[in-house]
Amino acid sequence: MPPLRVLSALDAARIQWYHFKAIIVAGMGLFTDAYDLFCIAPVLKMISKIYYDNQPVGTAVLSTSYAIALLGTALGQLIFGYLGDRVGRTRVYGLCLLIMVLSSFGCGFSVCTTRRSCVMASLAFFRFVLGLGIGGDYPLSATIMSEFANKKTRGAFIAAVFSMQGLGILMSSAVTMAVCKAFKNAGEGSLEITRAAGIETLAPAEADIAWRLILMIGALPAALTFYWRMLMPETARYTALVENNATQATKDMQRVMSVTMTPPIPEEDSSSETPQQQPSSSSYKLFSRRFLSLHGRDLFAASANWFLVDVVFYTSNLLLAQIFNFSNKHPNSTNVYDSAFEVAKVAAIVAACSTIPGYWFTVYFIDRVGRVKIQIMGFFIMALVYLAAGIPYSWYRSKHEKSNNDKGFMVLYGLIFFFSNFGPNTTTFIIPAELFPTRFRSTCHGISGAAGKLGAIVGIVGFLWATKHKHYEEDVFPDVKRVRIAFLILGGVCIAGVLVTYFFTRETMGRSLEDNEEDEISPTSTAGTSSVNVLLPRQ
Repeated sequence: MPPLRVLSALDAARIQWYHFKAIIVAGMGLFTDAYDLFCIAPVLKMISKIYYDNQPVGTAVLSTSYAIALLGTALGQLIFGYLGDRVGRTRVYGLCLLIMVLSSFGCGFSVCTTRRSCVMASLAFFRFVLGLGIGGDYPLSATIMSEFANKKTRGAFIAAVFSMQGLGILMSSAVTMAVCKAFKNAGEGSLEITRAAGIETLAPAEADIAWRLILMIGALPAALTFYWRMLMPETARYTALVENNATQATKDMQRVMSVTMTPPIPEEDSSSETPQQQPSSSSYKLFSRRFLSLHGRDLFAASANWFLVDVVFYTSNLLLAQIFNFSNKHPNSTNVYDSAFEVAKVAAIVAACSTIPGYWFTVYFIDRVGRVKIQIMGFFIMALVYLAAGIPYSWYRSKHEKSNNDKGFMVLYGLIFFFSNFGPNTTTFIIPAELFPTRFRSTCHGISGAAGKLGAIVGIVGFLWATKHKHYEEDVFPDVKRVRIAFLILGGVCIAGVLVTYFFTRETMGRSLEDNEEDEISPTSTAGTSSVNVLLPRQ
């Protein structure tokens, strides 16, 4: 069976149950990724109450706590992206999940219960290892879904996998609020006893268990899907085009999907055994002159856009606690549970009202409107919102401090998350999974994603240090003037995203994945696919 007959059958396959099963199995990895990455904000609030004598965690410690998992994620994307192309997607897919499960439990069992330096160092180590597993999940999930999907609905399927990230963010907030509420209610009796004795504590001893429990619960979704992930067959595209085994690719595909393939004519059968008729898996190497001439622009565009959007997305999401405060009490007067509860509540509101709807708008429109148009629209509207929030930010802040109820600014800020996800946060995950040849697809997706996580580190660390007061520990909010400038800079980052997308990003809607491998596959071999668009102009 010639390989391209198998791949053409995949492109034309009707939507069936296995597509949805793959979305769930791959999507639960992204669900776990988001839970683990975004639950850290309220956890750090709890740690500040328990180990820092009710003072905010210092900027250096806060920056390191946020950045360490993202650094591990970037490294994991590079390592597992490369392994996905070298040894196979599904062969390392389960390993990523196993790392996430074990390191999530490790975070909860961080050694020491009294020395904060020991606790933070241990937590940082396990968060870094957790990041490795999270990073590997990005390129593998996107690549597997893109290679299983049909041509017509491929964008929607990959976007559906990525949309599980929104549910993960919501779940991390819900779990945090539930744990905090349960521990607070369970400890009311002991608090009454300490108050009667004339002792007031904002961080009871059992609170040290609460934040550990929140982190460990993140292992459960991944553990529940481990069995199904290990049963996934290798993608037909990898088996046919990289391992040059079209027969096994056909068997694997027919084992999980119902597909119709035109019977081969005798000439094709006899020639299919000839090595010269098989697609080459080594006609050029990664980062060779040939690769750069064919795909250098694509790799630059995918990496640059992901870097730019993550500067904005992670800064806006993880630092909600630094930008908003809806409690009527001063942070130093709230107990450990209420403090974390408020942070989680704000994140839950944003996720439910803005983040999740944005993901599903992309699922619906991605194969109707196209990747490039959605990405440009998202970047552009985000830029407008940042300018609208940044220019009058002093007025918003003064109004908030008087009424403690600035719903207008919250709605405006929520638009950033909606158009981030109905825009570049989702499309930057989709496009690298479609642009590159099969034997480089996972590696290039990993490189693009790693650039994004470096952007997230730049954004978070830069925002924290650029907006802090000279006497940060004594202030409730970051410096107003500096936040205003930071918002304007983030708006400029979004404008840069519009320009990079417009001038460098190619549209992939409606094209077969094999359209990027014409130098290796003869145009006459493709069944119903166009093979003259290796360097398509921007559409």
